[in-house]
Amino acid sequence: MHRKSLMQQPHAPRALDRGALLSVVAPMFNEHANAEAFVSETLAALDAFSERCRTELVLVDDGSWDGTGEQLDRWAADRSGQVRVVHLARNFGHAAAVTAGLEHARGDLIILMDADLQDDPAAFEAFLREWEAGYDVVYAERSSRKENPLLRLLFWGFYRSFSWMANMAAPLDAGNFALMDRRVVKQLLAFSERNRYLPGLRAWVGFRQTGVPVPRRARPDRRGRVGVRGLWTLGMNAIFSFSYVPLFVFRIAGVLSLGLSAAVLLYALYLNFFAGAQVQGWALQLCATAFLGGINLFGIGLLGEYIARIYDEVKGRPIYVVERVVD
Repeated sequence: MHRKSLMQQPHAPRALDRGALLSVVAPMFNEHANAEAFVSETLAALDAFSERCRTELVLVDDGSWDGTGEQLDRWAADRSGQVRVVHLARNFGHAAAVTAGLEHARGDLIILMDADLQDDPAAFEAFLREWEAGYDVVYAERSSRKENPLLRLLFWGFYRSFSWMANMAAPLDAGNFALMDRRVVKQLLAFSERNRYLPGLRAWVGFRQTGVPVPRRARPDRRGRVGVRGLWTLGMNAIFSFSYVPLFVFRIAGVLSLGLSAAVLLYALYLNFFAGAQVQGWALQLCATAFLGGINLFGIGLLGEYIARIYDEVKGRPIYVVERVVD
């Protein structure tokens, strides 16, 4: 398990300065049913830090069309100076909205979280305690989940597969919910890549990191906003951005197919010259053609995934476009 290799000894303990700014960043897409409860709960958690530091809440409206943006604008008016709303010109996706939020956050410490009420603001105190102990990144380890059993199994399998395939140490069961020091966020924002998997990038930059067990709560409406297609894209971004294992597997499959073809050929020669048996070539030919054709198509698909990501990067388009900022 990679978690042990990821964790390091923290710096010397440090204290939160009264003039420091703590930013909470949350992307939103069509969260009209949950926006009011999320903002209220998060601001209440931030108000508990009012005697210790300054706070701000940065909300990113990722092209919502259900009235979420208007709700957030009302909060920005009511809590002027503490709530900032970044409206994107359209729906650019979760990773782009996260990047927009990090770029507009001004804090010395930044907490990134989802706005679907599954991330518990009560964890802020535990995050800050570990930061004061000397860690630069404190991420939430999802100690329990409330999704259906099949989805929980898929998440469990994905995190362990990614941890095994990634070309760097990656923590298990760690999503976006985390506290990061400003210098860590500065490094993350220096990346120009478009197909982002933030937990992987966060692990890649290094610094001193640790995890805090945080139960993942259930969505009140039981309806995820990302969907199966979004989760599939996120998983592919994670694997193809941080691993060459798919190409290695394809190479192994190629070697095995050559070995199998050689074995079949030798077996056919043995039957023909030593056993005096008649070899039915059409069956062997059909099986070999289907097998090798499948291997080739699979390999072409893997190469296509890498090439498509290269194509996305060389176009050089911005990751997102801001329509307006309400502060």
